Amino acid sequence: MISIPALYDLFLQYPQVQTDTRKINKNDLFFALKGPNFNGNIFALQALEKGAAYAIVDEQPETANNRIVVVDNVLLILQQLALHHRQQFNIPFLAITGSNGKTTTKELISAVLSNHFTCYTTRGNLNNHIGIPLTILQVQKDAQIAVIEMGANHQKEITGYCTYTLPTHGIITNCGKAHLEGFGGIDGVRKGKGELYDFIREHNGIIFMNTDYDYLWDMSKGITQRITYGTSNADIVGMIQESNSFFSVQFTKGTHEIKHIQTQLVGDYNLPNVLCAVTVGKHFHVPEEKIKAAIEAYQPNNSRSQLMAFQNNHVILDAYNANPTSMKYAIENFAKMPGEKKVVMIGGMMELGDESIEEHQDIVNLLQQFNWHAVILVGGDFRLVKHSYLYLNNSWEAGEWLREQNLQKASILIKGSRSIQMEKIINP
Repeated sequence: MISIPALYDLFLQYPQVQTDTRKINKNDLFFALKGPNFNGNIFALQALEKGAAYAIVDEQPETANNRIVVVDNVLLILQQLALHHRQQFNIPFLAITGSNGKTTTKELISAVLSNHFTCYTTRGNLNNHIGIPLTILQVQKDAQIAVIEMGANHQKEITGYCTYTLPTHGIITNCGKAHLEGFGGIDGVRKGKGELYDFIREHNGIIFMNTDYDYLWDMSKGITQRITYGTSNADIVGMIQESNSFFSVQFTKGTHEIKHIQTQLVGDYNLPNVLCAVTVGKHFHVPEEKIKAAIEAYQPNNSRSQLMAFQNNHVILDAYNANPTSMKYAIENFAKMPGEKKVVMIGGMMELGDESIEEHQDIVNLLQQFNWHAVILVGGDFRLVKHSYLYLNNSWEAGEWLREQNLQKASILIKGSRSIQMEKIINP
C-alpha cells in the first residue's frame, strides 16, 4: 500500500488532479471516487487511456496495470494528501462558512486579496468533502494566502474539513435557517457552523466577526483575536449610503482613504459581505485604494443576485440557492427597490425537515404584506401551504407563464433552491 509521502512524490510530478474522466488531460492524476450513484473505479483504465499518468483506486481492476495505485479508501487518501500538501505552507489559510453570503463573501475577499497577493481560492462551489481537498491541492508554491469556502449541512462536517485545511483565520458570515433538517434546527446550525470557531479557538487563530449578530459574540467566547465589522460597535463600520439598482457603502470608522464604495451588487443584505472583505483586506495590509478598486470591479455571476435584462424587463436572478433567511432578505429588499410593476417568482426551499411547511407559509405571509403586480410560487412545499397566488409545478411552467405575459418595463425577482432550477425561467 502506497504511503502518503510516496503518493505526494507522484503528485509533485503530476500536480493536476481529476475525479471525472470527462475532464482528464495528459499526465493528470485520476482519483476514482465513489458514492451512492457512481463508482469511479470502473473508469480507471479509461482514465489511463485518455492520458492520466496514474489512477488511484480502492477496487482492484480485473486487468493489471502498473499505473494503477490501489489504496484502502480513495476519498480518505485524497483528503490525507491535501493535508500533507497543506502542511508544506506557512501562509494564512482563511476559512469561510455560514448559512448565507459565504460564496459572495469569499469572492469579494478573494478579489481584494488577489489585488495585492498571490491568492488561491475555492472555485465555484467546490466547498464540500471532495471540493475542499481538491482546492487545497491546487494551491501552488507561489501562494501567499489561501481562501477556502466550507459548506455544511450536518454536525461534525466543518470539524472534518478543518482537520485537513488547518485554517489560521475564520469567518462565519451568519447562522440562518438553512439545512435545518440535517442540523436539527437553528441551534444545531449554530453548533455546526461554530465548529470553525472551535478549531480557531483551540489553535489560537484569528476570526473576522460581524458584530450585528449577537449570537456570534456568544459563539466566539474564548477566542482572543477577534477583528470586527458591522454597522456599529466594530473595528470597521459602514452603512448603506444609497440603494437603487446597486448599493453604495459609506464608511464611518476604521478606514482613512476609503470613505465610499459603489458596488455592482444588488440587495442591502450584501452589506456585511462588503464590510467583511474590507476588514480582511485591511488586516492583511492591502492598500485601501486596491481594496476599493477590487470591490467596485466585482460583478456577481452564477445566478447570485445578478441584475440582468430579459425582454425589456429588469430581472434580479438569485437562483443559486435559497433558505428562509435568504428568501426573507431578498423579498424585503425587492419590496424597497424602485419600480411600479414588480413580479415575484419564488421557488421551493429544500432541506427544512419538519419545519418546511411552516417556513414556506411564513414566506407566503411575508409576500402578502406588499403590493405586487404578480406572485408566482414554483415547486416544493409551496403546493401545501395556504395562499391565493398562482402555483406552478416547475421552472419550465414558470418560464412559459412569463413569456405569455409579454411584460414590459417590469422588475422581476427570481429566487429558489438549487434543485428547482429557477434560472431556467429565463434560460430554458
